[in-house]
Amino acid sequence: MGTGSCLPKREVTNRDLESIVDTSDEWISTRTGIKSRRIAGPGEETSKIAAEASRNALAMAQLTPQEIDLVLVGTMTSEMSMPSCACLVQKELGAVNAFAYDVNAACCGFLYCLDLADAYVRRNPDMKILIVGAENLSARTNWQDRTTCVLWGDGAGAAVVTGTTSDDEGLLGSKLFADGSLYQLLSMDSAKGMNPDLINAGNKGSYIKMEGRDVFKRAVLSMENAVVEVLKQQKMAITDISVVIPHQANVRILNSLMERLSLPPEKVYVNIHKYGNTSAASIPIALDEANQAGMLHRGDIVLFCAFGGGFTWGASIVKW
Repeated sequence: MGTGSCLPKREVTNRDLESIVDTSDEWISTRTGIKSRRIAGPGEETSKIAAEASRNALAMAQLTPQEIDLVLVGTMTSEMSMPSCACLVQKELGAVNAFAYDVNAACCGFLYCLDLADAYVRRNPDMKILIVGAENLSARTNWQDRTTCVLWGDGAGAAVVTGTTSDDEGLLGSKLFADGSLYQLLSMDSAKGMNPDLINAGNKGSYIKMEGRDVFKRAVLSMENAVVEVLKQQKMAITDISVVIPHQANVRILNSLMERLSLPPEKVYVNIHKYGNTSAASIPIALDEANQAGMLHRGDIVLFCAFGGGFTWGASIVKW
């Protein structure tokens, strides 16, 4: 029914990072495709940018916050552990008739939320559901680690969805996956606990840790597999897809995925150069930009795919 996004005001370029860590614009650009990212400042907590993205989505949907029945927020970087970011967004919006909760599936958060919303509206087609992907990864970044601090950005994207009486529109299908046995390749500790018997001795800080090469290989193969599986589920070919909106993790991952799936670049929406990797916010921000740019037309077949910590990965097909 509507899409929206919100990016923090402060833009940090690769040149800016050269004064923080031993890196260069050339090194970052060639390895990641990232040129700049947004970093949150005062008054731009995760719930606040999530709420602003939501207001924009509600405006496009021509709905008031009071008409929303459920708020789902995909995030791993809420400013509080409890209440959920979704409850804080509900408060910010005044969505007094909605229940609310978070989904922590890292970069797949928006896809997991979309699949959940589909289950709700199949039971009650009149429900109006607000789905948000929001992250302030700058709050969980090790700014001394030049291999990871150049990757992350902050931002939020949102979509308002409702049910449909047609089997030939909306979310056609999803294939979602997880493998917790590989979590150490991409993880983030929480704050150290207060019970000394339960403190993780390996917890050196609540920031993102990643084994980049291993993650790269698994990201490409896993997203390719998810796309193949959801296409098979829907009895479609890759040539049936109008637009691909992937998680914006790394331009080399995207290029490898396009090559393996025989996807022409003009069908794939890419904005990683502007915002870096914004985790769960990545797909909804790109979706809103593509929508605002008039790239999505009624009847288009839109493919989403993502891979993130957990590991979690998946793909979804939507008929616009």
